[in-house]
Amino acid sequence: MKKIFAAILALSLLLTACSGASSSAPAPSSQPEAASSSQEAPSASSGETLKIGLVQMMEHPSLDEIREAFLAELKAQGYDDSKVVIDYQNGQGDMGTLNTIAQKFVGDGVDMIVAIATPAAQAAAAATDSTPIIFSAVTDPVDAGLVSDLEAPDRNLTGTSDAIPVDRIFALADELTPGIKTYGLLYNNGESNSVSVIRDVKVALNAAGIAFEEATVINSSEVTTAAQSLVGKVDAIFSPIDNTVAYAMPNLAQIAIEAKLPVYVAADSMVNDGGLATVGVNYTQLGKQTAQMAAEVLSGKPVSEVPVQVLSEYATVVNPDTAAAIGVDVSKYVK
Repeated sequence: MKKIFAAILALSLLLTACSGASSSAPAPSSQPEAASSSQEAPSASSGETLKIGLVQMMEHPSLDEIREAFLAELKAQGYDDSKVVIDYQNGQGDMGTLNTIAQKFVGDGVDMIVAIATPAAQAAAAATDSTPIIFSAVTDPVDAGLVSDLEAPDRNLTGTSDAIPVDRIFALADELTPGIKTYGLLYNNGESNSVSVIRDVKVALNAAGIAFEEATVINSSEVTTAAQSLVGKVDAIFSPIDNTVAYAMPNLAQIAIEAKLPVYVAADSMVNDGGLATVGVNYTQLGKQTAQMAAEVLSGKPVSEVPVQVLSEYATVVNPDTAAAIGVDVSKYVK
């Protein structure tokens, strides 16, 4: 098992919160805004009220936590209701809806778009080449096609990444539940970030001689069936920062607890919803940093001078109730 840690550690720097579920909504008929040389938001120093379009892929605890922290920190940065009007829209996990929302923001002439999760950011990027876009919870902005250089964004986008320390998650799994011979990999194969993470995890598992079973979904209603398909075949389940799975995490947790299977995840909210443990980022901090970056751009700083930020501080999060239910000792991590 130790071989997996070195392999995944080398790969984790390349890992790719989050892509959308299948879409049934019609694509917007309007064309993306023409490119412009300006990638700066109007400065609030002029006294005018600025407009921000805030789009979130879907509502679930992790993304909600980011949004709430973002809004609170934006006010702390001096951009209260007297200076900024926020138009918040929920994409309902549908790429067509996200595209429509992004096009609406452009049509409304917002001064900035804030996009939470990869598909929301991709929809915004497709809608405009000029309006500043600040994204959050995009695991790998380069792989997602949003930027080509984290240090010097070359388009109208920058933001924060929630790249996960996958090597630490598997190390924690080996500590808490040693002897895992087969992992169940549960994810939405339509979410680009999940596909990228799982791809690299499979390479590492193969290199370490660890077996795995895949269970893929395209929407949250399929998570229960996918989880049930793994019971009896695997010793533990791993799910990356996958919005579809996160939305249905209580269902996954219930099935896993009944089967005495540990579920290792990549977001603290998924642990709170019944997963056993993770080593991940703090989403409140992610939201705060996103707001600080937005404030820099709103104050007149060009997007190209605001590097993408990848959080480097991680915390181990365990669910003592889940641990007790499946007979795992997590006392070391319970305060």
